[in-house]
Amino acid sequence: MKPLLPLLPLGLILAGCAAQGEPATTRDQEAFASEIADRTAGEAQSCIPTRQSEGLTIVDRRTIVRREGRTIWVNRLQGDCPGLRPLNTLIVEAHGSQYCRGDLVRGLDPGTTIPGAACPLQDWVPYRANPG
Repeated sequence: MKPLLPLLPLGLILAGCAAQGEPATTRDQEAFASEIADRTAGEAQSCIPTRQSEGLTIVDRRTIVRREGRTIWVNRLQGDCPGLRPLNTLIVEAHGSQYCRGDLVRGLDPGTTIPGAACPLQDWVPYRANPG
């Protein structure tokens, strides 16, 4: 009996699956860039307080934000963090009542139970709305 699909190298099959699972983040990145374009960046801080009502959001593999009133706190990781994608659940390993430089973040793909690699947070930069 002949197989229904021609035999392909396993690497090609896995690469195809990975490519299909990657959401396009260009739109998210462009929307985020326009959201902070009219704001003024403030002095970077190593920690920001955690607040239950204001969660963290994944913009892309190296950018995490928290919106707090008229301020958007931006954390740009040192490099790409493989488990971070906009639709993933963000897991933060914070020590204390603040999100600080060095705390670890991981992404959890929808429908899975094993999170991705851990990546350390960097400093938080506040972007505040300009008056007027």
